[in-house]
Amino acid sequence: MTSETITADAAGTWKLAGLTVNRIGFGAMRLTGSAAFHLGTPSDRDRSIAVLRRAIELGVNHIDTAAFYFSQLRSANEIINSALAPYPDDLLVAVKVGPFRDYHGEWGTSARPDQLRGHVEENLRQLGRDHLDLVYLRRMRQESVAEHFGALAELREAGLIRHLGLSDVEPVHLAEAQAIAPVVSVQNRYALDDPNPVTDEVLRLCGEQGIAFVPFYAVAGKSGPRAAADHHDAAVRAVAAAHGATPAQVRLAWTLHQGPHVLAIPGTSNPDHLVENVAAGALRLTDEESRRLGALRGQSD
Repeated sequence: MTSETITADAAGTWKLAGLTVNRIGFGAMRLTGSAAFHLGTPSDRDRSIAVLRRAIELGVNHIDTAAFYFSQLRSANEIINSALAPYPDDLLVAVKVGPFRDYHGEWGTSARPDQLRGHVEENLRQLGRDHLDLVYLRRMRQESVAEHFGALAELREAGLIRHLGLSDVEPVHLAEAQAIAPVVSVQNRYALDDPNPVTDEVLRLCGEQGIAFVPFYAVAGKSGPRAAADHHDAAVRAVAAAHGATPAQVRLAWTLHQGPHVLAIPGTSNPDHLVENVAAGALRLTDEESRRLGALRGQSD
């Protein structure tokens, strides 16, 4: 693969939140440092800004972020604002609300329904916008999402939000939210080496209903917010070698292979990794390769 010449449209497109987005997007979590949140060292701000601008040049038009994406010295939303405002008309910026981190970076109590407006307004301020294209309610272990999702639906009616999504949910939560307002996207943890039958069912339901499924930690896998996966199964390495690709690119290609409604949002503050991530959208797995990789999750087809 000649990564430098490949743009995000190679992955194909999906209609999300009223915009046609390329299926390879960008997750802002790692813009702020060597690992997410306060787990690593802060990134070079100028390099992070350059990475975002390069992403746009490469055709990325879907960015995922949140006000709680910050390290000791960096804020993902501030970097996005500085790099991209005024925003291109075809750029979709999605945010998540619900979780909360204090000024020291420690996780606090998740928002009550009546506090979600404050979370939305904080994202608006940081991004320098008067509305949010897509807002995900991140479920924080509560059994019901109805009250929280209802609060966001009211903000949608007020014009602060255009479209609504859900994150970290099970099928019951999707149905519960859909009884209140349309759900255009679901964002769950999903990776090649991190099987979860409940999320597999959510993926299937989203495909049947024309809802975007946006996995997070698709590259990091079990490493989660700390770092990208540095250990890869022999099957992943073999497929990568056959395509002249990296294991991370194979993981992204497999993710996209799970359905046309699946959108990848790999994140990085490294310009070389950005180019590689975007180029993964051009990698086409054979059916046999897909079966070999799917076996890592216990998939039979």
